[in-house]
Amino acid sequence: MAEKTQFEILWEKVKERARPLINPVSFDTFIEGLVPVDVVNKKLVLKALTETGASTITKSHLPQLREAAISAGVGLADVAIVVDGSSTYTLDDSGDSMDEMSVQTDKRFTFDSFVVGNSNKFVCAAARSVASAPGENFNPLYIYGGTGLGKTHLMQAIANELAEKRPSLKVLYTTSEKFLNEFVDSLARKGDGSEARFRKRYRNVDVLLIDDIQFWAGKYGVQEAFFHTFNELFSQNKQIVISSDCPARDLTTLEERLRTRFEGGLIADIQPPDDETKIAILKRKALEKRYVIPDDVLAFLVKNSDNNVRTLEGRLNTVIFASKLHEEPITLSLAATALQEAINSDEQEEVTPEAIIRASAEYFKISQQELLGASKRQDLVRARQICTYLICDMLALPLVTVGELMGGRDHATVIYSRDKVSKLIKVSDVTLKQVNDIKSVVLKQ
Repeated sequence: MAEKTQFEILWEKVKERARPLINPVSFDTFIEGLVPVDVVNKKLVLKALTETGASTITKSHLPQLREAAISAGVGLADVAIVVDGSSTYTLDDSGDSMDEMSVQTDKRFTFDSFVVGNSNKFVCAAARSVASAPGENFNPLYIYGGTGLGKTHLMQAIANELAEKRPSLKVLYTTSEKFLNEFVDSLARKGDGSEARFRKRYRNVDVLLIDDIQFWAGKYGVQEAFFHTFNELFSQNKQIVISSDCPARDLTTLEERLRTRFEGGLIADIQPPDDETKIAILKRKALEKRYVIPDDVLAFLVKNSDNNVRTLEGRLNTVIFASKLHEEPITLSLAATALQEAINSDEQEEVTPEAIIRASAEYFKISQQELLGASKRQDLVRARQICTYLICDMLALPLVTVGELMGGRDHATVIYSRDKVSKLIKVSDVTLKQVNDIKSVVLKQ
């Protein structure tokens, strides 16, 4: 008996997972006879004998096969059906995969980690409903609210929930900026198939989530592209989730036909949190860092704070760092000193990204241009990663903003740098000292 090929071994594992998901008669008729011939871009390529068989599988059983491929735990992300000599059923090897074209989500953004209060319980319930039955309940779901209130958290919570519980679905989370950049790039490369790939990329999904759509104001070309994408997905009952910093009716620089489509779904707003919710958020953030903060300190951090949760978290991070730096327990006095808000004065200069960048460059004895530049020299890369971590840790700015501050780097690079340094400071005394030294300089400026 001939030894099984690597593709056959993979296919056996996928079939084992697929069998319970497909009617036994259909499985024996259409699935059993498929022949594994290749793996391309994490797709297991399966050859069908006839176009009829391929058509039936594609229309009725592809989601189950995709789910089986993912759950088999062999590194596959999808399957593709091919037929020898067919112009319809052939592998589209464009080199694009969902992992490559989507913005990486932060796995910490889940529904369990989202603190629910009176100000956001409605929108959180709507987001959970969409995650449980995409395309069935509220379509589109339009989430709006001010900066730092949790819009991105909920958007990514939907994506993360679906990735965990519905792995057969194609879920694409992206930002309005990335959508715009890819649209412009597809126009610039007109003639090489980029426009077709752009359309396919965003229309061949089950769930599309686009963050911060207000940035398309006045950009009518990208609005036109999204209008057609929206219609295509909506007509197929595919779920669309959008976020913005204001109600759809206030997006006066967006085309009327887009605004009316947004208003045709569920519009849910996130209100600024009350003090009780702010304290609950701080307690959750502190526990994530393995700290228990006294109630009077929590009340102090909340007092006179704005409604931006990221700013609130930044205040907490500053106090925790001061406790580590001075090796003192967290008290009201320590918090007041650390925040430079000694009872009678609140006019001290706040920590800024520019201050962190300046302090990082001076500490590593490099120029700010080198710190923010594109050089791959190891010492510059490490300095850049530490600076990125510090901005995320001390200011809790949106990751897109951090990327822009760090020389125009993308969302995924910021996450990688932040997480890498976060791990290093737990195992490397050198890295921990570098981080603490720069923090100390910034806080004393």
